[in-house]
Amino acid sequence: MKLFADKPIICGEFRQPRQMLADQEYEGHVSVHDDEMAKDLGFSGAPIEGPTHFSQFVPLLYEVFGNAWFETGCISAHYQNMVVEGEEVRAFVRPGEKICDIWAEKRDGTPVLSGTASIGPDHPESELDRRRAKLRPADKLVILADVEVGYTIEEEDPVIMGLDQNMGEMYPFTLNNKLQCITEPCPWYEDGEDSPWGRPIIPVEMISVLTYYTSRRNEMPVKGPSVGLFADQEIKLIKGPLFVNYPYRLKRECIALSESRRVESNWVRTSVYDEDELVAECILNSATMKASYARYEEEALALGKKLD
Repeated sequence: MKLFADKPIICGEFRQPRQMLADQEYEGHVSVHDDEMAKDLGFSGAPIEGPTHFSQFVPLLYEVFGNAWFETGCISAHYQNMVVEGEEVRAFVRPGEKICDIWAEKRDGTPVLSGTASIGPDHPESELDRRRAKLRPADKLVILADVEVGYTIEEEDPVIMGLDQNMGEMYPFTLNNKLQCITEPCPWYEDGEDSPWGRPIIPVEMISVLTYYTSRRNEMPVKGPSVGLFADQEIKLIKGPLFVNYPYRLKRECIALSESRRVESNWVRTSVYDEDELVAECILNSATMKASYARYEEEALALGKKLD
């Protein structure tokens, strides 16, 4: 006799997410989302940006949590394998009362990401909470030598995401461009009359675009030219949803530094404010590839760092 029933698992359909960052630029050069740059770094092709996959979880988490998902939802994920345009991805959720296990796979079973999704106001421990708790202090960082835990940047001007507004060289497309190819369309993203909140809301994957926006004078002092990837990401709504064409203030803080054999990682929390009220947070582990920084070995040896 089976004493304990397995928790039910719900899943979406296979989708083919679109690559929209082929023209992305930063530090005056193209990014890893350019095919040639990706191949130079040893990848099979340009990866689709990680939070693009978050949209596939939205219908499943709405089924579990209802409107609360858009108001106090938190999605927290570790990216495992990149996806290139043309590959199919499916999202999975193991429902829970306040927190769910989530993961995504390619059609052949290759894992894409894994993590947790929850609702507030008292959010349970997330995937990134667990991963940060296991970090060991980094020693003699090279690319991130000028970044310290606690380093803070506050944007002087409010940030607004309009339907037809280009968010800069980092994101060379508009919200309308995204909505034309988003894997899970929803009328609430475009029409305030349909939205329960009376205004169109920003899709969860585009919250990443909003929070990553920065002026050139307000960037973390990461050495370059160098190329990074999103390794871990968490988007948490505290008093959501976030609205289209609405001004928000951003404040960034480095909350952890770490490294592995191939990358140096800068963990940054971006806090989103409606005037003085905290309404959302995004944590991003941006992993900069050591091999992409031309002076890495020279500067590492000067620091007395042992190279692998």
